[in-house]
Amino acid sequence: MNVQKIAAFSDGNTGGNPAGVVIAEQHPSEAEMRQIAADVGFSETAFAAPLQDAFRVRYFSPESEVPFCGHATIALGAALAMSEGDGTFKLVLNEAEITVEGRQQEGQISAALQSPPTHSAAAPPELVAAVLALFGYTVDDLDPNLPPACANGGADHLIVGLNTRAALTAMQYDLAAGRDLMNREALVTIMFAYAETPQRFHTRNPFASGGVYEDPATGAATAALGGYLRDLGWPHGGVIDIVQGEDMGMRSLLRAEISAVPNSSIRISGTARVMQT
Repeated sequence: MNVQKIAAFSDGNTGGNPAGVVIAEQHPSEAEMRQIAADVGFSETAFAAPLQDAFRVRYFSPESEVPFCGHATIALGAALAMSEGDGTFKLVLNEAEITVEGRQQEGQISAALQSPPTHSAAAPPELVAAVLALFGYTVDDLDPNLPPACANGGADHLIVGLNTRAALTAMQYDLAAGRDLMNREALVTIMFAYAETPQRFHTRNPFASGGVYEDPATGAATAALGGYLRDLGWPHGGVIDIVQGEDMGMRSLLRAEISAVPNSSIRISGTARVMQT
């Protein structure tokens, strides 16, 4: 079975988050999809099959299925642009229906997705305390303007604002303990975010629930962040840019466009680079 390998949210010809993409007339069995994702070894592999005027899409990490994955959706948009031509493609996920755009221009592939609806709420104090202990942070490391929140833009994430770039760089944790905590709390990732300006963020995303220490670019968490900032009344001006993966040597660039409509979807965009076809 042909598995395309595409890095989403790339920084030109470098960086980005590698994803597997399988486009077939029908999905393999669930056991086969799990095995393919494990063999590929990337944080996510997207499986797409035609469904009337759309594509039915499922996402698998090396250890689990997730309801939505942003970077694999961007990679899928790039793959569809290469196989179907430029366009906007309807996607039917396990729990939502979204779209992804794919474009090719002057040798560069770009893609943009509309996330599922977003919502957020303040994080329970006991969850925040457990996360701070796991990562070795204290309340003094938190940004009071970005209080910890549980946010969803297609999947559940915990967002924790840090008050310095140095604190973000220092992020470390035990993978097994992180997996236990995220699975217990039904969190796909934990996003640590540092606001360089109101419209430019640096983020890191531990993805222990999927068996991955850290994701270099996380579109779903960025969608959740965009919805959270809207709920918070943050002065985002309608768009934020995110730098992720820098501390991993996999610098990735993401853009989130945020409408004023409460709970509406977030547009997440970036470029993609083909790693292997």
